[in-house]
Amino acid sequence: MATYAIGDLQGCFTPFMALLRQIEFNPGRDTLWLTGDLVNRGPESLAVLRWVFEHQDCTQMVLGNHDLHLLAVSEGYGKIHSDDTIGDVLDAADSKLLLDWLRCQPLMIYEQGYAMVHAGLLPEWSINKALRLAEEVEDELSGKDYRKLFAKLYGNKPSRWHGELKGMDRWRLIINAMTRMRFINSDGELDLSYKGELDSAPASLQPWFAVEGRRSMDTPIVCGHWSALGLMLTEDVLAIDSGCLWGGSLTAVRLEDRAQFSLPCPPYRQIGKVK
Repeated sequence: MATYAIGDLQGCFTPFMALLRQIEFNPGRDTLWLTGDLVNRGPESLAVLRWVFEHQDCTQMVLGNHDLHLLAVSEGYGKIHSDDTIGDVLDAADSKLLLDWLRCQPLMIYEQGYAMVHAGLLPEWSINKALRLAEEVEDELSGKDYRKLFAKLYGNKPSRWHGELKGMDRWRLIINAMTRMRFINSDGELDLSYKGELDSAPASLQPWFAVEGRRSMDTPIVCGHWSALGLMLTEDVLAIDSGCLWGGSLTAVRLEDRAQFSLPCPPYRQIGKVK
């Protein structure tokens, strides 16, 4: 039995299937962890969703920003962008079945000594605290009033965590941190303005995982989202979005021994862009 963590798929179904063949994935024996962003920008979002839905007994995933964007659009609260490729999902006969299932997926998981989240965790949050906060949002997403969350999903504020935050301001910051974050600025605030390579970042910004005193440092975190960062495996962070969408590769890491498996991908989108 093995557990394989795989980076952002974003509708790249054909490389996904090829990577599963490469690692000799056995659905009756092995488990997949998917870092979120199953859909959008790539050509086969519907195929990815259908495969994961059909194999949910051997697959765990967390929601990414593109997954939430698809859900918001499906409820009439988000605008379809010119480079979105989610029309096949929205028009599918089984769209409601797939989207209702997707909406009830977690923002964060913790098992086998690893945590997984799409983007990252704010430095103030311990693993236990982050799991409780993720559960707050998950309860809203799976509850009867979930459309209220999508109605106010978009936006970059608030940018600083404090426990007194309530309602949508609280949930939006939790979502932005867990699904969109890359950097924290010198004032300790979530900064969503810069999306590029780490070496070119403004001096006032620190990657979330490098902030001194980060309270989740005692647990290795599996994440994706940051294709411009590339594959980065350290003792406490496994960042595995290696840019399949942009002509990079699709990466799997076997969590039991951290063995790496990589598959080169065609550039489905213009190389050099970021999500």
